[in-house]
Amino acid sequence: MSCFTNVSYGISHIFLMLFMYLFVAHRYSNVVTALLCGISFVLLCVMDCFKLILYSEIGICYVIVTIMQIIVTQSTAILISRKRNVQVLFVGLSASSYVIAGSISSVILKIWTHSDIWALAGGVSIHLAILLLLSLKIRGICLKFQEKKYMQACWGLCLIPVFFYCSFSFIAFFPHTLHENTDNIPGVIFFLITMFVSYIVVLRYLESESKKSAMHWKNMILESYVKGLENQFCLVERAEKNLKILHHDVKHYSRIMDSLLEQKKYDEMKKVIDHINDVAMENKVKKYCDNLVVNTILAHMMEQASTYGVKVLLDVAVSKDIPVSDYEVTIVIANLLENALECVQNQEEDKRWIEAKIHCRSDYLLLQTKNEYRGEMQLDSGTGLPDSKKKGNHGLGMQSALAFSEKIGGSIVCCTDEGIFELVVFAKF
Repeated sequence: MSCFTNVSYGISHIFLMLFMYLFVAHRYSNVVTALLCGISFVLLCVMDCFKLILYSEIGICYVIVTIMQIIVTQSTAILISRKRNVQVLFVGLSASSYVIAGSISSVILKIWTHSDIWALAGGVSIHLAILLLLSLKIRGICLKFQEKKYMQACWGLCLIPVFFYCSFSFIAFFPHTLHENTDNIPGVIFFLITMFVSYIVVLRYLESESKKSAMHWKNMILESYVKGLENQFCLVERAEKNLKILHHDVKHYSRIMDSLLEQKKYDEMKKVIDHINDVAMENKVKKYCDNLVVNTILAHMMEQASTYGVKVLLDVAVSKDIPVSDYEVTIVIANLLENALECVQNQEEDKRWIEAKIHCRSDYLLLQTKNEYRGEMQLDSGTGLPDSKKKGNHGLGMQSALAFSEKIGGSIVCCTDEGIFELVVFAKF
């Protein structure tokens, strides 16, 4: 019996490492990741020898070694993962719950068939079927889920696989096994079905919420874009009206110029020319960069800044064609400028200023904002971003910038120094 249990556990560890390999986004190359999983597999098997063979009669040994195996397993998931966040812990804990289903299946088949070979073969088949099913159904969702570092309440999600794992362990293995209490088999089978249905439903729900969130940001982009177009249209309309007036008054300016020329009053003539130039420049539609979408949003944000009496020092260099989505980078720019405006709009006049550097070329992206702030600003220890104490949708702009930075493989850094807040988003393509 101990030999069957040891082999069954070894098979489970193989599939556990396969789950880790397939369902966790790799930090290292495939070879290195496979090597790390192999080392973890050997450690788990060695620990099995302690709790199943050498000290099988000592209950506390079983508990202690099992806890150590859990630590090794979850550490492996965190070690090989590219993100190393709460979502990865959730995936690692879920993998343990998936695998325990195959282990229980082997035990049930052993009880029904009284054959070690059939039980182990059936267990391998069920392990493989579960692996293939979940790879087809939720692997893509799990990999995307790990990318969302800014998602909230993920610690609560981790309780789901923890309670499933503990429930299975106490029902099927410890302190009494299914061999000793076969009446639990029907309940365990339905509990397994409940677990898989629950996981699929939860992950599908998370995917749905992610799509809703993406749609929300897309709508915000379009709304800002439309507002920017409306502002530009108003500016063009106003400029056209003023230039028509200027055009109408040209004949009067011409007479004045002729009169001043006859009187040789050249200084006065220069003043008239300067006045005409000033009127023309005032009605010139501002072009901040060659990218239409970014230029439109900047026009909208500069109009807002003017309304609040905020001085914005812009350094913009954005090409017409850029290697990232025009709309995604635009909403990040809009969010960063909007946050800066909100921070300074109610301050004293000499403190209502923003410095912004917006560069996007074929080889790099640089977004930098700098402004003064009042009070105390705390940076989140996990993300390094300002920790908003306001309720509702406050802080979502920073989360959007973080998500965008991670998507393009960039970095985002915030710092505070003597009342000056600075944020930098940088990515090299």
